[in-house]
Amino acid sequence: MGSCNVEDGNQPNCLWIDGPIIVGAGPSGLAVSACLKENGVSSVILERNDCIASLWQLKTYDCLKLHLPKKFCEIPLLGFPEDFPKYPTKHQFISYLESYAKHFSIKPKFKQIVENAEFDHVIGAWRVKTEDCEYISKWLIVATGENAEAVVPEIQGIEKFHGRVVHTSSYKSGFDFKNQRVLVVGCGNSGMEVSLDLCRHNATPHMVVRNTVHILPREMFGISTFEIAMTLLKWIPVRLVDKFLLMVANFTLGNTERLGLRRPKTGPIELKNATGKTPVLDVGALSLIKAGKIKVMEGVREISRKGAKFMDGQEREFDSIILATGYKSNVPTWLKGCDFFTKEGMPRTPFPNGWKGENGLYTVGFTRRGLLGTNSDALYIARDIADQWRLIKGSKKHLQQSQEK
Repeated sequence: MGSCNVEDGNQPNCLWIDGPIIVGAGPSGLAVSACLKENGVSSVILERNDCIASLWQLKTYDCLKLHLPKKFCEIPLLGFPEDFPKYPTKHQFISYLESYAKHFSIKPKFKQIVENAEFDHVIGAWRVKTEDCEYISKWLIVATGENAEAVVPEIQGIEKFHGRVVHTSSYKSGFDFKNQRVLVVGCGNSGMEVSLDLCRHNATPHMVVRNTVHILPREMFGISTFEIAMTLLKWIPVRLVDKFLLMVANFTLGNTERLGLRRPKTGPIELKNATGKTPVLDVGALSLIKAGKIKVMEGVREISRKGAKFMDGQEREFDSIILATGYKSNVPTWLKGCDFFTKEGMPRTPFPNGWKGENGLYTVGFTRRGLLGTNSDALYIARDIADQWRLIKGSKKHLQQSQEK
């Protein structure tokens, strides 16, 4: 790392980084930093918040647990502690990531919001600007992930509502909604789990189902559904695996369409691979839907001062509204002069080849395959950059030796 001359007098600092600049200190950023270090390559992580894994630490609800067994949620080179449960809690996962950062001596630069990143063809390097510094490097690794910003849909009349409106990124516990009538917009994993948590605190959730949704049991025959699917995919085509999963799901969970939860025509794994839409892994919400404790509602037509009007003509009064409407990538807001990403902020090149762009640009955590995808990205990136790193170091050493002679 070194200083450099800056033409813009308003930019107080300018730093040349010998290794890659990594944007984002979530699991993806930590994973690729550790893999680089293992290959002898230093790096600098820029993180907009004041902690690692800020999505997990600041924007997740208290009752959250990993949806998949811990062995599928490890990042490279260091596993979970053996005494952790099969499905670690949010706090256990955060402690694992903090131990990971400590183990590999990863020390991100916090409160560094990247305002602009662009490749400078004149000097052949990336210029990454934050409020108080400009970082320059031959390599840029985008590790901000698929879930950087909350998605807040436009719903007619919502500004009139007299009660509380929050996104799940601000929801912590159903205790804050005790005894309330709550409209939950969204029926993915977050919508289901928040509705379940609300019931535990004697609230009455009404869950809006705007689209089709696959619901699968978290386990089949005492084994993780995800693990079964991954094992079967080694031997048989994805469509046959989907048929098997749906057959078992219908047998164990029943016909979800009778509850107002219509399944997509495309199977759960095929849909996940194509669109990134994750099937819901049921952890108890479905039984409460069957019992009538979680009400399933059609799409919202309009929000009124006291409640909502629905597509089927019903009207209900609510005390609060929770938007379980997910997250999106924020890459297009700061990465400029580059067409590697779509306007939705995802790599144009599909998995498994979306980890590398041009001019030293890399991405990690955009595979729509969770932490397993992050692992493969991190390993590929580290090897690729390490090869270039060794050539550069070798050339410098050779030049130095020639000059000494």
